[in-house]
Amino acid sequence: MTAVLPYWREAGSGPAVLRTAIRCPARLRALIVYEPTLFSLIEAEGPAPNDADGIRDAVAVAAAALQAGDRYEAARCFIDYWIGPGSWAETPDERKTVIANSVVNVRRWAHALFTEPTSIAEFGQLRVPVLYLTGGRSIQSAHGVARRLIKVLPNVTVVELADLGHMGPITDPDLVNRAIEDFMLNVL
Repeated sequence: MTAVLPYWREAGSGPAVLRTAIRCPARLRALIVYEPTLFSLIEAEGPAPNDADGIRDAVAVAAAALQAGDRYEAARCFIDYWIGPGSWAETPDERKTVIANSVVNVRRWAHALFTEPTSIAEFGQLRVPVLYLTGGRSIQSAHGVARRLIKVLPNVTVVELADLGHMGPITDPDLVNRAIEDFMLNVL
């Protein structure tokens, strides 16, 4: 059976897809991920300071803005962390409200991603071919997760899209889709 799952709609679904792949391997022929945000893998190696400091700090600043009642400032902190300084200012106004309404969940996202119980060893049991996509311009926390996961996935193909950041599937879907198509043609 081949299943195509839609790209995440909310933070945290990447880890859920990986957990499902571990628990139901017979239902998969391959798996494609773009920088899953499993910061718990970084934390499991040791407490801060570590590769997750940037996202931890971004969440803290966004949470403080939410506590002060400013969803738009929380969204700015979060978007500028993931995409780069000034990205929020360049976001079309019609999208800002949707993002600001979504970012109110930032504390729950962080809790889920920093406390995900699946161990690195469990990910090593995933035998299906995995395409692990990463952006060359991504932030340290995304690369920290990649370094850990790539080492243990037994059947992994790594593609770094040099000019992309963490939000590559949204900012440059054609490049990401081309890498996915190439992988699928060779694996499926």
